[in-house]
Amino acid sequence: MMIVLIVLVALLGITTYIFMKRPQFGALPEGTRLAAIQSSPHFKDGRFRNRVEMPIITAGYSMTGEIYKPLFRSFPDREPVNPLPSVKTDLLAAPRDSDMIVWFGHSSFYLQLGGVRFLADPIFSGKASPLPGGVRAYKGSDIYTAADIPEIDYMLLSHDHYDHLDYETAVALKDKVKQPEQIIEKDWDQQLEIQPGFTLFTASTHHDSGRGFTRGQSLWLSFYLRAPHMSVYYSGDGGYDERFRKIFEQYGAPDWAIMECGQYNEAWRSVHELPEEVAKATEELQARNLLTVHHSKFTLAQHPWYEPLEKITAYSENKPYRLATPMIGETVRLNDNSQQFAQWWKNIR
Repeated sequence: MMIVLIVLVALLGITTYIFMKRPQFGALPEGTRLAAIQSSPHFKDGRFRNRVEMPIITAGYSMTGEIYKPLFRSFPDREPVNPLPSVKTDLLAAPRDSDMIVWFGHSSFYLQLGGVRFLADPIFSGKASPLPGGVRAYKGSDIYTAADIPEIDYMLLSHDHYDHLDYETAVALKDKVKQPEQIIEKDWDQQLEIQPGFTLFTASTHHDSGRGFTRGQSLWLSFYLRAPHMSVYYSGDGGYDERFRKIFEQYGAPDWAIMECGQYNEAWRSVHELPEEVAKATEELQARNLLTVHHSKFTLAQHPWYEPLEKITAYSENKPYRLATPMIGETVRLNDNSQQFAQWWKNIR
């Protein structure tokens, strides 16, 4: 029996090793890229670090406890039974000079601003994990494919977690990205001049990175786009801290804030904001409009799937910003302050 057990463990180890060598899990940096990473002021003791280190698990909670909770407790409505309503906007026919956002569910969205086309954290594979039997997209939330996306100027990748960097989607979109350099890596507090008067700034966030067993070998960040007539901020993933007030002080008030609001838990609020913190951060940014993402496609937390929308709607009442709640695929007209959005998640269970 001991010999059989040793053989089985060895086979499992070999299988895991081979499986983890698949390109979906990425590769560790080397050469000039590794040298650039190690020279970053945010790379310390073998990995990237947050500016202020905080435990991932909130005091009073434990990682083990959070893993075992779903085994002994029921968490209702974690995913919808019925398909989500959605709209299939023809992006290939969209005039390039129209300022617009189309959200694809979770954190994926298409943005046209000042004639420049962006695609952020795209996932069109229908899954949030490369593992067999992993988390799948909700019915009705996965209506777009890479073929529906026009040529884009920049693909923005906030970090390398699987629900933001989808290998199959990135490969399918590679030839549609028209920036001269296929891959441009930036540190926090850097910028990229896109065209006269149009700048992309990279800002910090409080999160983590990693594909497979190695953590912190690539940086997590947020983006601030400043065009001559409008500015847009995308938060990426990250828990609440003082950075939102500092981003306002450094770059000014964005016209639109695209903010993470979903897959949160009091136990890991250091790396994912709670809805009340999203509302607070939006006020500190002094954003004029708020669109929330990181919800309505995958179940990665214990809250009801619709809770992020319900809570941010409640917390946004009588706030100085306007809340936009588009359906997946619905065009958000960035210059139209009169555009109305339905509470489409109501009565869907």
